[in-house]
Amino acid sequence: MAVGAGVLPELYPVAGVRLGTVSAGIKTPGRKDLVLLELAQGGHCAAVFTRNAFCAAPVTVAREHLRLCQAQPRYLLVNTGNANAGTGEAGLVAAKDCAAAVAALAAVRPEEVLPFSTGVIGEPLPVAAINAVIPSALAALSPEGWADAAAGIMTTDTRPKGCSLRFRVQDREYTITGIAKGAGMIRPNMATMLAYVATDMAVAPALLQQLLGAAVETTFNRITVDGDTSTNDACVLVATAAAGNPVVVDGDSPLCLALRNALEEVCLALAQGLVRDGEGASKFVTVQVNGGRNEQECLDVAFTIAHSPLVKTALFASDPNWGRLLAAIGRAGLADLQVERVSVYLNDVLIAAGGCRAQSYTEEQGVAAMAPEEIVIRVDLERGDYAAAVWTTDFSYDYVRINAEYRS
Repeated sequence: MAVGAGVLPELYPVAGVRLGTVSAGIKTPGRKDLVLLELAQGGHCAAVFTRNAFCAAPVTVAREHLRLCQAQPRYLLVNTGNANAGTGEAGLVAAKDCAAAVAALAAVRPEEVLPFSTGVIGEPLPVAAINAVIPSALAALSPEGWADAAAGIMTTDTRPKGCSLRFRVQDREYTITGIAKGAGMIRPNMATMLAYVATDMAVAPALLQQLLGAAVETTFNRITVDGDTSTNDACVLVATAAAGNPVVVDGDSPLCLALRNALEEVCLALAQGLVRDGEGASKFVTVQVNGGRNEQECLDVAFTIAHSPLVKTALFASDPNWGRLLAAIGRAGLADLQVERVSVYLNDVLIAAGGCRAQSYTEEQGVAAMAPEEIVIRVDLERGDYAAAVWTTDFSYDYVRINAEYRS
């Protein structure tokens, strides 16, 4: 199940990036499950990673290699089917072995290869199977390889996710393209399960990291499927410098502002794409909270609603069980909350006000509001000028089935 058409848009090549996708048979024989991204010399890379203390071995190695290569990696190696998480020292050795295998064949230093993994936790990484197909991945490298790569990084996803834009600044055209994967174990708390975004613009490393952090905060960090933060989350932003512009160092320059807007648009499309393809999802839900004293308390209310199993199951049933919404708002931890000032809407239907059912509300209105695939839950706190939104899904029978059968 998934919400919306989910058609993968045209993904424009980014000068300075080539991608190759092949099958290593890691979990499913014959399935393309290994992606190699080649990055031209002269560009820079920014990244954010999971905050989960049990972070996967490739996260540790990728962080270390990114530091050692001074944010100028030449290859990103991504496998699905095996997370290489919860694997101890052997997992670190395995991740480094795979990076070294790419480096040896591509004639680069091992620290110029960043490894990424996603899939089952706690199983040894099949290093031999991965290394055996690295020559094929190198041979498959192509600037046109984005769509294959978007499919190659999927796990329980039902469809690939991607977004691509072209934009002009000062008579020069630039491209930004991104892909992402993720459907379950999604509350990024940093980025998403895996996301790769590239632009041909030249950007100073510190500014590139700043831009990525800001974009992640308002996009990937505002989604949740099940409230679980993965051990393997990573989001990477590459600036290849192939467009030939002067290196962007000023965060207020027209070039930087244009890139910031394009990056936020791409990241939001990818993040919402993950929610639309949430495991077992039949609803795409926006939780909009207005009138907070600060943004954080708006987010606290929004995430409390979005994480509530009772709210999410009511959404699946298209049941306007507004009492569950009031209960979630009330336990979100807001100090001195005046419940009689709170209003709650399903789409445009006022369902609760003054601390109880709205006088104008009818059950028929609520049922009609809950019927569409896309629903907006709006909460007006009336205690300040701040607002925030998060995006989530319902909980269906299929969510339980998918996760009960995941390792079988």
